[in-house]
Amino acid sequence: MSVHLSRRSALFASAGAVVLPSTAWAQVSAKAPANDDATLVQAVDAYVTSAMAAWPDQPALGIVVVKDGQPVLTRGYGVKRQGAAARADEHTLFAIASNTKNVTAAALAILVDEGKVKWDEPVATYIPGFTLSDPVIGARITVRDTLSHRAGFGLGAGDLLFWPNSDRTRAEIMAAVPHVPIEDGFRANYHYCNLMFVVAGEVIANVSGQSWEDFVQTRILDRVGMTDTVPFTSMADPAKSALPHGRVGPPLRYQGEMTLLSDSIAGIWNWDSAGAAGGFCTTATDWAKWIAVRLAMGALPDGSRLFSEATAREMWRPNIITGSSPGPTAELPGRAIASTYAMGFQVQDYRGERLISHGGGSPGGISATVLIPGRNVGFAIFSNAEESYLLRALRSGIADIVMDKTGFDWIADSKRIEAEGNAASLAAAVEIDAKQAAGSPPSQPLSAYVGTWRDPWYGDITVTPRDGGLWLAFSRTPALQGPLEAYDGETMRTRFPDKREEDAFITFDLASGTATMKGVSPDIDFSYDYQDLRLTRV
Repeated sequence: MSVHLSRRSALFASAGAVVLPSTAWAQVSAKAPANDDATLVQAVDAYVTSAMAAWPDQPALGIVVVKDGQPVLTRGYGVKRQGAAARADEHTLFAIASNTKNVTAAALAILVDEGKVKWDEPVATYIPGFTLSDPVIGARITVRDTLSHRAGFGLGAGDLLFWPNSDRTRAEIMAAVPHVPIEDGFRANYHYCNLMFVVAGEVIANVSGQSWEDFVQTRILDRVGMTDTVPFTSMADPAKSALPHGRVGPPLRYQGEMTLLSDSIAGIWNWDSAGAAGGFCTTATDWAKWIAVRLAMGALPDGSRLFSEATAREMWRPNIITGSSPGPTAELPGRAIASTYAMGFQVQDYRGERLISHGGGSPGGISATVLIPGRNVGFAIFSNAEESYLLRALRSGIADIVMDKTGFDWIADSKRIEAEGNAASLAAAVEIDAKQAAGSPPSQPLSAYVGTWRDPWYGDITVTPRDGGLWLAFSRTPALQGPLEAYDGETMRTRFPDKREEDAFITFDLASGTATMKGVSPDIDFSYDYQDLRLTRV
């Protein structure tokens, strides 16, 4: 099993959750600054420069530090496109994916302050007829639940409705919601769920009479003065954007050379239909303004309020435990006693203080926002590549600089974890290929597997004959189509020509006319929720 730092870890893991034994690496520990802003900026800048040197394939970064309501650092590093001259700056657009979620929560907070929405009112109050595959949960789920990842869905359930880029409309996604399977008890456990943030966006639309994107534009972005920010990646000018990069193999995704994934952010990451869960593109300059508003508990620079202080505090109140441990040790200095999820933010202890954070992960980009309210400081990291270990080193290292902590080398530690994860991934790839080479052929002629296989929430997946073999195609996801290869008996595997995407196993039960799927790679991103498909031949 790989220990690759997945998008899930980049999004939700508490800072410094994993530490491996020391190996030789140049020690570049975060140095604690004096209290003055200039020294803080110098320390962060030097640390970021050291981190980029440790990950030389990283094209660009955007870094934000806000202290006492003022941006002390808004800076771009590197180039917007690998091998090109155009450098990132404080106005370069980055996709921030799930960092959008706390903006969606804030939009609902505005409506709560206006008395138009209640956190603990059922969703069906605002979306008449709303239900889920478990109708009891469908009747009870509240606005707070949609923002807290506690409805009972499995990790990433329903993401194939919009990941990878799909042609579905928002109305079509909402029509599919009642059919997505629920695998856990209501409010029993934490399972990250983008789908419920799409629902939250529709609560905003139904109550306000504006689409989610129009509401956040007019009621948040315009008021805060975030003039660079766009609610959809499709609105991001490629010339102003840090373009997406990643490793597409061989042998597996997240291995191999760093590669430009698309000439635009939307080319690989278009969530217009799921914007409330992860649509934003923003800049260092603009996100500094947002961090200042959040640290000011909703107060704007002109003295007016975006949302009330009481509502601001409610958005930071924990709703579900995401993890717990005995706490930090010398080898695990960042380990939280308790990690929780509130509404659009994770809340945890870090080195004895409250830390409020969120991550964002898209194909070709990852990001993090970190608030330390006790010090009235917040910072953010934007990246246009999938170097998750770099993000880990930056998130924890900058937090330590802000908190005057020394003595732990997050860069070296993250490089150690990266090396072990890569070795495990390469070994897994060899094992996958060996099992295929030793596997038995399908029990029936290939024609027996041809047909349309339908899932209640996703829709149709077709298997057709092509060039003497089989071809599998997801009907609503253009990138997910390619040849099927024999793997072992009734299990076959895809070989998608678009190497940016993750392959899947499909196991047929011809007697019952059903099939199931799961990802091939142990490092697969959780949003490829193949395992949630329940296919029936039609």
